[in-house]
Amino acid sequence: MKVWVDKPKCTGCAHCHDVCPVAVFEMKDTNAADVNSDVAPPEQQWKGQEDPTVYAKWKDVQDGHNHFKEKSVAVNGEACILCQACLIECEGECIHIVDDNNTQYDSIYK
Repeated sequence: MKVWVDKPKCTGCAHCHDVCPVAVFEMKDTNAADVNSDVAPPEQQWKGQEDPTVYAKWKDVQDGHNHFKEKSVAVNGEACILCQACLIECEGECIHIVDDNNTQYDSIYK
């Protein structure tokens, strides 16, 4: 499996981290040197700017999560069991998984 997070779209909600049964995701500070350590393509790596549409939708939400201060990073993508829990829970619709048959799955917030 290849798993990555489109960092500009990531709200930092940590839902993927919380629901993943095999610890694929870690939360990284936006200033961390390894914030782009997954296999995200260059255009989906963190370069210091949020996706404006995602930011406008989630910037004022007060739900106890540390929005926009951290980013999710798929540090253990090879452990993914394709349960798809992260794909359903991802607020920013920023998680992508490619399985061994080269089928791509993208998150769609419930």
